[in-house]
This record gives sequence, C-alpha cells and structure tokens, in this order.
Amino acid sequence: MDNRSVARLFGQDMQQPESKLVTPLSLVVDAVLVIAFFVYMYGVVSTHVPSKSPRMILLWGALCSACLTAVFWLAVQMFRVVARSQREASKH
Repeated sequence: MDNRSVARLFGQDMQQPESKLVTPLSLVVDAVLVIAFFVYMYGVVSTHVPSKSPRMILLWGALCSACLTAVFWLAVQMFRVVARSQREASKH
C-alpha cells in the first residue's frame, strides 16, 4: 500500500466543506425547538400515565417526553441535511 492509499483510508484525502454546517444561530434555533417540543409532549403524555402519584407522573412523563424529543431532534437534523443538499444541488 502506498501513502496515498493509506491517506484515503483514514479520510485525509477528502475535501473539506466550504462553509460551516453548524452555526451558533442554528444551535439556538434547535435548542428552542427541542425544548418547546419537550414541554408540549410532556403536557400530552403526562395525562396518560396510569398513576395517581405526582412523582410517578413526573418521572414517566419526562422519560417518555425525552425519548420522543430525541426522535424529534434526529428528524430536525435529517431535515437540515436534506434541505441543505437540495439547496446546493439547485445551485449547480
């Protein structure tokens, strides 16, 4: 194996992105969306917890909302990647 193959194997031969993919503004927007989604989902799922104990309702409502919020965050990130890819494809 020559040095060029080794460099390509470890990703050193790849092109660097021209612009930043994550900006401080996008982080703030993501944080606001994720927090708002968590609060909304907690309000929805906490009423469905089969318990009369406020601590159990808080615990299971928060755990369920956290899982759903993680899926929402992944969906937002995938949306950003697809939207950016489509914008770049339309430029070329």
